[in-house]
Amino acid sequence: QVQLVESGGGLVQPGGSLRLSCAASGTIFSPNLMGWYRQAPGKQREMVASITSTGAINYADSSKGRFTISRDNYKLTVDLQMNNLKPEDTAVYYCNYKKLIIPRRDYWGQGTQVTVSS
Repeated sequence: QVQLVESGGGLVQPGGSLRLSCAASGTIFSPNLMGWYRQAPGKQREMVASITSTGAINYADSSKGRFTISRDNYKLTVDLQMNNLKPEDTAVYYCNYKKLIIPRRDYWGQGTQVTVSS
């Protein structure tokens, strides 16, 4: 079992910055994939950024140039630095852990609210 706890969400003005952090605990297997997803009201959940246990990174088009994902395999944390935030970034952000060996398994955090508004 894996537990994921997000922190760092809140209210920020357009153009501002926010840093989200996800702390993982439990039995962590490698290889794995960790990432951030978000879901806005009335929208599908979408991938924001992901990073493998070896450091390979994938960003959504909307995240490129503004967001930076990183992980610390010793602390078991995954951070998302978000800069130049826009109102359309408003959503609940979820931390995700994917176990990539059989049996595959997905784990999710409880979510943290990010609101971008003036």
